Amino acid sequence: MHLILSPARRDEPLALSRAGDVLTVNGQVLDFGPLPEGATLPRAAIDCRWIAGDVERAADGTLTVPLILPHGPDAPEATRFPDPVTLTADGPVTLPPYDAAPEEDPA
Repeated sequence: MHLILSPARRDEPLALSRAGDVLTVNGQVLDFGPLPEGATLPRAAIDCRWIAGDVERAADGTLTVPLILPHGPDAPEATRFPDPVTLTADGPVTLPPYDAAPEEDPA
């Protein structure tokens, strides 16, 4: 599964996990298992505000899922300009940090 991340300033972080062709997005389960090879599922047909575009399954069976990547006001560059993510295992998905860690005041 390939995730294409589209950064956007939002007040809610994103939590993802994968189990095969099932992607859980902030608790909402999206099962892309029925999508046949070579097919496209239009964004309008997916009831999830985190999906950023059409979901596609390539001829080799690989899913490409465009997602909104929310970030805070002080997000690092890796979050504001994210690389695509390739998922090869099931479980929680590691995403770029939501916001920069606050700097500690030297005392």
